[in-house]
Amino acid sequence: MKNFALIGAAGYIAPRHMKAIRDTGNNLVAAMDTNDSVGIIDSHFPEANFFTEFERFDRHVDKIRRAKNGSQIDYMSICSPNYLHDSHMRYALRAGSDAICEKPLVLNPWNIDGLIDIEKDTGHKVNTILQLRLHPAIIALKEKVAKSPKDKKFEVDLTYITSRGHWYLQSWKGDEKKSGGIATNIGVHFYDMLHFVFGALQENKVHYNAPTKAAGYLEYENARVRWFLSVDVNDIPADVRAAGQRTYRAITANGESIEFSDGFTDLHTISYKEILAGKGFGLEENRVAIETVSHIRSASLSPLTGDHHPFINALVK
Repeated sequence: MKNFALIGAAGYIAPRHMKAIRDTGNNLVAAMDTNDSVGIIDSHFPEANFFTEFERFDRHVDKIRRAKNGSQIDYMSICSPNYLHDSHMRYALRAGSDAICEKPLVLNPWNIDGLIDIEKDTGHKVNTILQLRLHPAIIALKEKVAKSPKDKKFEVDLTYITSRGHWYLQSWKGDEKKSGGIATNIGVHFYDMLHFVFGALQENKVHYNAPTKAAGYLEYENARVRWFLSVDVNDIPADVRAAGQRTYRAITANGESIEFSDGFTDLHTISYKEILAGKGFGLEENRVAIETVSHIRSASLSPLTGDHHPFINALVK
């Protein structure tokens, strides 16, 4: 059994990490968050120590490490706001633990280089949650692409609308310096999936970029992708919205729908199993996706002269 600590225990994604730690037969010994709304811990690890001040958490972790009685923290799971991931991974490695970090790994590709240096210095490893790479539907699509003629590219449309209330823009998620913007915050794992399935990224155009939605065009070795991301409920197709749904997720390849909604919430546990077996995804596996979102964040808008997602027609007059 391995011992875990968790930073960002009050966050939206933290319960999936707690469940993964429990379901893989391991123990959460310490958790930290500046927000104390963490009653969910009782459902998983009621005996875990909890801290709202990082300094006290650090002292506790160091005390455990120095005791050398077998209770040291083997893994530190990081579910904190995006802009803190880099710092918290550095802390985990220097504290003598391997890290398991939520997406996005970091906000900028050069942060990866610094983490690689610290891995070398400490002998510890960063593991990342790239859960879509483990989804059976995505694995099947990758195999299909591998068997397809190399002289033809798949025509792909990616549409992901996950409605958020007014709170979203008032939180750290609405601050581009902290979240990286919408493409980084809700899209980075889709960009990783596209690279994983369709190969090297060759072109990256941005057609629309606002706090609540973004759209663009990506070309890979084996695909041409039109993408649209949004947290605005008004972007959900009217018939879907009328049915009371507040999320709309659609991926098509050559007109064929790729369905991967089922099993989505279990992928964190599968990710933990892979990490514990020494088969986790490391820093370099994240580079293309982080380069993609970093470019989207700063790119000038391209004119709508070529391929663009149809949802953008209603936004650009």
